[in-house]
Amino acid sequence: MRTRPRTAVIAVTALAPVSWGTTYAVTSEFLPPDRPLFTALARALPAGLLLLTLTRVLPRGAWWAKAAVLGALNIGAFFPLLFVAAYRLPGGMAAVVGSSGPLFVVGLSALLLGRRPAPRTLLTGLMAASGVSLVVLKGAGALDLVGVLAALASTAAMAAGTVLAKRWGRPDGVGPLALTGWQLTAGGLLIAPVALLAEGAPPALDARAAGGYLYLALVNTAVAYWLWFRGIGRLSATQAAFLGPLSPLTAAVVGWAALAQTLTPVQLTGMALAFGATVAGQAGGGREPFGPFTGRKRRPGGHGPSRPEMLTDPRAVSVK
Repeated sequence: MRTRPRTAVIAVTALAPVSWGTTYAVTSEFLPPDRPLFTALARALPAGLLLLTLTRVLPRGAWWAKAAVLGALNIGAFFPLLFVAAYRLPGGMAAVVGSSGPLFVVGLSALLLGRRPAPRTLLTGLMAASGVSLVVLKGAGALDLVGVLAALASTAAMAAGTVLAKRWGRPDGVGPLALTGWQLTAGGLLIAPVALLAEGAPPALDARAAGGYLYLALVNTAVAYWLWFRGIGRLSATQAAFLGPLSPLTAAVVGWAALAQTLTPVQLTGMALAFGATVAGQAGGGREPFGPFTGRKRRPGGHGPSRPEMLTDPRAVSVK
């Protein structure tokens, strides 16, 4: 059993949703208001082009279409829909809807990966959503139907992208950095014409806004998504999904520490509940993944990795 390496992978992958949790503070404090599509574009396309320049690897054959689909789901659809939901929904409702991501992943994993969800997984997903609700959901306000649908669609898009990334893996000889660059570029190119038609020319940027966009493109997107897709190759899709609640939890902590926002006892209880769900979601990771995404092969006629040390706890269930 090799618990420590898997724990390290979980910890490093968790840096991605933690980074995404800073998005709201950066957007509200540094960026021009009411430009969700331009912000999505500025996050995705420069980061994608930078990674393409660094890796100098382009898709081949069927991977042109696969990269386009993954880029559309994880970036091109997810970014704009997420910002639309955040602008239209009150009191963190977008984060509440987004916290249902693990449940979307569980359902899609059953459909596309043939993995039946354990009852504990479903209960843990409900616990995560409940905890996030206590943290970010505030009193009143009529719910905007467009905002709710956008939040649901963004969550479903990211969940589908996560599961398809597990299903397709990556081509031989292609690392997660190149695969991340493909997706960010494809997603950015998809967003660009929509942003131009809906919002017009880019806004004038001062040094503060330029710094905010630079942070979003490099740290919040290029590095964070590389860590995320790298982690998907080593964790189950469900494990990765249960790291998602770390994003709204980080947003709450940043709001408290940097923006002088208060945290009530109810919110602190919700944070503990959501964090507990995140930890519980990692407990049943099952066998370490193998196949094209990880570069590990099945034994001829066998059902596991080719070396014994690649096995994790044999008592674990494959999907929890």
